[in-house]
Amino acid sequence: MVWFMEGMCFLPIFSVIWSSSTFIISYIIAICNGHVEVIFPYISDTGAIQPESGVFGFMSTIATFAIFATMYVEYKFVERVHETTGAVSPRLNKVSFAFGILSCVGILVVATFQNLTMMKTHDVGACLFFICGSIYAVIQSVISYRGHPYGCSKYTCHFRVFFAGLAVLAVLPTIICSVLVGPSGLHWHTNDEHYTLHLVSTVCEWITTFSFIFFFLTYIREFQQFTLKLTVNLIEYS
Repeated sequence: MVWFMEGMCFLPIFSVIWSSSTFIISYIIAICNGHVEVIFPYISDTGAIQPESGVFGFMSTIATFAIFATMYVEYKFVERVHETTGAVSPRLNKVSFAFGILSCVGILVVATFQNLTMMKTHDVGACLFFICGSIYAVIQSVISYRGHPYGCSKYTCHFRVFFAGLAVLAVLPTIICSVLVGPSGLHWHTNDEHYTLHLVSTVCEWITTFSFIFFFLTYIREFQQFTLKLTVNLIEYS
């Protein structure tokens, strides 16, 4: 069996590849159509106008369910670690999964409600994704250390801290600078007012997003160690 088919590791691999492709493909289409500037537009701006908005919405929806499935499998794995070793708090595991679910809801809101038509709803979804996703990564990093040596290695724990820390450090300027800039269009130039704040916000947004996505790369080795089985229980009604 090839390595990427061992256990459940295909899930984080697919999640990372598909999610990254979603943002990169919509960005390329938006650039080719002249809808956004080449240098660090908001990710949402690359999916604001047709045809890229359709691609962005479709691919983001699939990415969301892939990420959710990855989070759920990790939740069940940590649950099993607790049952076997008692090393990880079940409550901490549930809190982490709850923040993960909220981040997925945020992605769906962003994909469904474009920023040019329903900006407030879109911004709520973006905040859910960025903030809850960063918190999820932080809690999972803590869980990794508490569950060691079951699951992942120390080096993997360190990588999780790196990606989680990068997301946390980038999410604050993303939101703060965006609020300071206020509503904006799709095209920005160096002589525009608040251009520097806009650039800081967009760069940090890309960093936050890909830090969160690449965080799931650290699940690959862990997911190779187990499989997940579905059990169906039939209930007979009189």
